[in-house]
Amino acid sequence: MSMLFTVLLVVQVISALSIIVLVLLQQGKGADMGSAFGGGSAGSLFGATGAANFLSRSTKWAAVVFFVTTASLAYVGTRPLGATAPGGGGVMENVPADRSVPSVPGQPAASGSTSSVPSVPATPAPAQNSGAVPATPAK
Repeated sequence: MSMLFTVLLVVQVISALSIIVLVLLQQGKGADMGSAFGGGSAGSLFGATGAANFLSRSTKWAAVVFFVTTASLAYVGTRPLGATAPGGGGVMENVPADRSVPSVPGQPAASGSTSSVPSVPATPAPAQNSGAVPATPAK
């Protein structure tokens, strides 16, 4: 794992946790987590409406950081490895291009060859009626 991937992953986890905490601290319409830490914010550090603005701005920037690190992790995780890295560029790199397709299991065997799949024996067809009405016995 590269150092850049590790740093991005740590920033991703920290931003996700900060979004969770900031959303829970925001005061909603009912009694929620924000009111548990002193719902009356008139005497708070940010003033009467300053805490709501500060929390919403902080949540916005934490979300921006989260989305940027998500896109960065997707880019770093899917870019091709360098030529010096073992394994090269992918799983199918060492497969020859002129490889023939193997036969499908369960495909009928060619005529004249023996197959491990048993065949159904032929059954005689039922006798066809020639259209003549059978004679009815006299009474």
